[in-house]
Amino acid sequence: MTDTPKKRTTKTASADKPKAAAKPRKTAAKKSAEGETANPVTDNVHVMPQRSATHDEVAKLAHKYWQERGGNHGYHMEDWFRAEQELRGKAS
Repeated sequence: MTDTPKKRTTKTASADKPKAAAKPRKTAAKKSAEGETANPVTDNVHVMPQRSATHDEVAKLAHKYWQERGGNHGYHMEDWFRAEQELRGKAS
């Protein structure tokens, strides 16, 4: 095997100068239709997560509905779902 000759590099005037670090670019803020800038962090601050009713709260209300129906058996699922819906409506 023969060795391939290495290329010689020549220094130019620009190679001697240290390069300045690249400045980061600023991202453009998106504007809404009204012309205001949109801020994804603060735009949704007013939205509160929906509070879910506890098992005990639903059970108490479902029991109340059962009693109002005269204590008849066989409709416990309807009472439970009605209680869940009622409590979700109050929570939101």
